[in-house]
Amino acid sequence: MNRSGADVPDRLALLPSAVASKYLTNAVRSGHERLPQVAILRAAGPIEDGSARWNTGPLKEILDEAMSRFADARTEADAWLAPRLHATLRMTRAEAARSELWNFLALAVAPDYVLWRHLATGEAKDGTAKKVNTPRFAGPQDSQAFARLWWAAEMFRDGPDYRPVEVACGNQDMLNTVLRLDTIDHKPTALAMVRVLEGMVRSGATRLGDRVNALCTAVNSAGSTLLYDVLAPDELPDQEALFAWIDDAEGAPPVPWDRLPDGPEDGTARRASVDRLTLMFQELADGAPLRDRSRKRAADSA
Repeated sequence: MNRSGADVPDRLALLPSAVASKYLTNAVRSGHERLPQVAILRAAGPIEDGSARWNTGPLKEILDEAMSRFADARTEADAWLAPRLHATLRMTRAEAARSELWNFLALAVAPDYVLWRHLATGEAKDGTAKKVNTPRFAGPQDSQAFARLWWAAEMFRDGPDYRPVEVACGNQDMLNTVLRLDTIDHKPTALAMVRVLEGMVRSGATRLGDRVNALCTAVNSAGSTLLYDVLAPDELPDQEALFAWIDDAEGAPPVPWDRLPDGPEDGTARRASVDRLTLMFQELADGAPLRDRSRKRAADSA
């Protein structure tokens, strides 16, 4: 594993993407070389806010627990970790939009987790060692190992309720696709998609991954001509409640491991809006064409 001999820093910091990319060599991304932690720490800038929410200790605890708990099922760690990462790393969306923060977490605090979660076993087809894709360490929020989980929790939580997050992050096709959708910032849209996904699972739908991808495509396409926030209006979040939840990080206990934590009491989505979009998305899902895999099989056998 890609571990440095130096201790994990006590505080999060900001690591520029240009610096991060410089150190993400093939040997590092394959786990054969350690990252130069001293150089990385020197290149990082401090977070001026001195509050306890930037301490790395609680983050390392939940990451270590995830690696232990899901040692034999790495992808299942996402649904467990996403709500706990969000509830531990309490911040505004503006703060979470800083790629430098996620770069530092991945390279200076928890490169072992990135390798554990995203490094495939065995060798590539050309005989070389398999490598973690660079964006898992330093990339956009829909790809970076930790940013994608934090943002998934932010988009799919219903106020303090993280249950929809577990459902969404428990399906890799949903998690890998939905953060790229233009419409996902609308809370009733996100929750309605989770409901449709739950219905697919309950019914034992075949080709679940293809159905989820078809649903995402259909929802995004329809959203380019239909304004979901007009069809299904929602309340603005309570910013004061969000800031109070963030401030409470100073004395908050560690997040629970065997039950979901509580998110901010900043308002839940309108039930009527979620209900309306659920019916609409179910119709879209029922009519969405699935991927024709016969062509791929023919190409693979050619």
